Amino acid sequence: MQQQYEGYKDLADSLKSASGLLNLERKSQLHQDIITICNHLVNPSFRIAVFGPFNHGKSTLLNAMLGNRTLPIDLIPTTGASITVKYGSDVRTRIMLLDGTEIYRSGTEILQQFAVLDGNRQMRKDVASVEVFCPHLFLETGVEFLDLPGTNDRDEQDNLVREQLLGADLVIQLLDARKLMTLGERENLRDWLLDRGIKTVIFVANFLNLLEPDEQKQVQNRLLFVAESFRAELPPGFSNLYRVDALPALRARLKGDVAAANSSGLAAFETALQNIVEILQPDRGSVRLPRVQAIASQIQLSLKAKIDPISIEIKSFDDKQNSKIEIKQKAANLIYKGFATSIEELRDWLELPKLLTKYQADAAVALAENKFKDWQTNILKKDLNQLQLAAVKWLYQAYEFFQEERPQDLIIPFPSEPQVILPPKPNNNDDLSEPGSIAVGGGIGWLLGGPVGAAVVGSISYLLNKNIQKQDEQLAKESYHQEVAKLCITAIEDYFSSFSSQGLSILAEYERQSEKVICFQFSQEPGEITNKRENLQQLQNGFNRLLLELEKVKILSNHQPYKEIPKYTTTNRKYSPQPERVKLSPEKDPVIKQQQEKTAKNSGTRVEFVSPPPSPKASPSPRPEEVEAKFRDWELNEEIARMKAEMQSPGSQTSKQQNSTQSNKAPNQPKTQTEKDKITRAYDILGLQTNASQAEVKQAYRTLVKKWHPDLFVNQPQLLKQAQEKMHLVNDAYTILSDK
Repeated sequence: MQQQYEGYKDLADSLKSASGLLNLERKSQLHQDIITICNHLVNPSFRIAVFGPFNHGKSTLLNAMLGNRTLPIDLIPTTGASITVKYGSDVRTRIMLLDGTEIYRSGTEILQQFAVLDGNRQMRKDVASVEVFCPHLFLETGVEFLDLPGTNDRDEQDNLVREQLLGADLVIQLLDARKLMTLGERENLRDWLLDRGIKTVIFVANFLNLLEPDEQKQVQNRLLFVAESFRAELPPGFSNLYRVDALPALRARLKGDVAAANSSGLAAFETALQNIVEILQPDRGSVRLPRVQAIASQIQLSLKAKIDPISIEIKSFDDKQNSKIEIKQKAANLIYKGFATSIEELRDWLELPKLLTKYQADAAVALAENKFKDWQTNILKKDLNQLQLAAVKWLYQAYEFFQEERPQDLIIPFPSEPQVILPPKPNNNDDLSEPGSIAVGGGIGWLLGGPVGAAVVGSISYLLNKNIQKQDEQLAKESYHQEVAKLCITAIEDYFSSFSSQGLSILAEYERQSEKVICFQFSQEPGEITNKRENLQQLQNGFNRLLLELEKVKILSNHQPYKEIPKYTTTNRKYSPQPERVKLSPEKDPVIKQQQEKTAKNSGTRVEFVSPPPSPKASPSPRPEEVEAKFRDWELNEEIARMKAEMQSPGSQTSKQQNSTQSNKAPNQPKTQTEKDKITRAYDILGLQTNASQAEVKQAYRTLVKKWHPDLFVNQPQLLKQAQEKMHLVNDAYTILSDK
């Protein structure tokens, strides 16, 4: 039993805590009900309340049961306070005032001063509680009687009665047989008892003795109907309807007239009451918890009315923030992917073997012809600038998007121009009989001048192409122009070695510095939202705790516990993408491939690579991988531009729904046969069936672009014209099917 009451104490604490979260007015009905039910939950006594309109004989009935004039029946109907009757060794009264003053008197005469209505039929405002102690065996078992003021007199009295009924384990509703169950009594039965979970109710009919025999029979039939229509939760075998003539019963009890007491109905009622209490008293929780359930339901609904709007507001804020963060993360990852790819291309270009393979021959020849500086400016620097700009542009994209640290330009300087110290000229410097010595006939010549200079240039090409340097080194005697050619080749190799080493070092440092540019800070949460989040957490915790305590005492609820709301970090955190180094195979890169698939439809723009105007000197056709790189850069740029636009209104459920609706919407039916023919022809141009999906349309378009783009045929005039016509048709077909 003690463990059970500890559980009830926790339940009472959670009810009070939840009430505090609601900020209820102290005089509000719900606040008063919560205080009453919480006090009642931990009250070890079994309380019986006598309830009914004024002048129905409530105090008279109680005095008859107690066997004396304990209560001031001569003051009726002016009883102005609820009087609790408890066990005591002698009759005495205790009055507690609101200011904390305690008045303790022998007997009950003091009730006339504190428990009556004044001349204006108003209750005293300074009385907190009234208790009467009485030596009675029934009370000694832990039972308390509660004599309530009469109802249907004043609103103030009605409010007091309504509040006190929640603190009663058993309610005796006194009825006047002369005017049985008035409209007010029926409303009170419904609103004050049934709707609040109070169903342990016994009806007692008074004044039946004042009616004629025929009237008594009619009233008894009506009483039976009232009792049967109200499903009281009493122990099995006990009626919820009794007849007691209160005043005759009191007189008989005072005189000790047992027969008269029995004929008044008092004895039968007392016996039934004691037996009912004996059964209900050990398990008072089953009586009290339905009232708790009714009050807890009101609290939960009130809490939800506060929780849900705040929760919706915070979720909306979180959705917008998460959407912004998601967009920024995607943008950062995309930018980093493009940057890393460009850096990898530049790093690959700067590798010494690649530099030597691509440039050593031409550079050595330029050195031999005394044109190295021009070659460096027009060829090497031009190629380097293109690669550097390709990498730097991603950092400027990041700066424009995130506004973090402004990027620096990537500058890789060139080493000093190679210097070659000529060996002494041999006497047979006119000997041009060595293999490859005139590979470049009629050259401009070098400081050596004349045909010897041309022979040096030819030897450079010959030695690098034939790879016979090692064989020549084994010769006891080398030709002079081959010896000079080797010096040029070695000087260029030293030049590129220095250029590669320094360039790779600068590139590595530049890549490290890029982390400060391709990143963004998670913004702090506004103080107003933080306060609401904390308030919401308190409300949800109170709601969940109440739900848990209700479950412990087996009170079912239709509500589900709230999940803990995500906490928003207020510390400045930084997001920096750190994917693995990108390899030079974009066609196999799933991230780039995914972005390419998204962009072709989202952008609504066709791919247009503008071919450079033809130069007098034919330029080599671009390789397919170069076209692929252009296509990839274009799609990444389009995706980042789309994200910038989306950042203007992130987290908009409306736009998402609109996009979803548009994507799921059935295609518009063509209105004319001409439009139908255009669509059919567009499918045919892309090599598709008329029922092909948008994904298939996009893939077919990509395939044809890579196959027929004019950039691939710059040196093939006939095919170039054909490609231009083909791309015109492909673009038109894709536009028609995208707008369909």
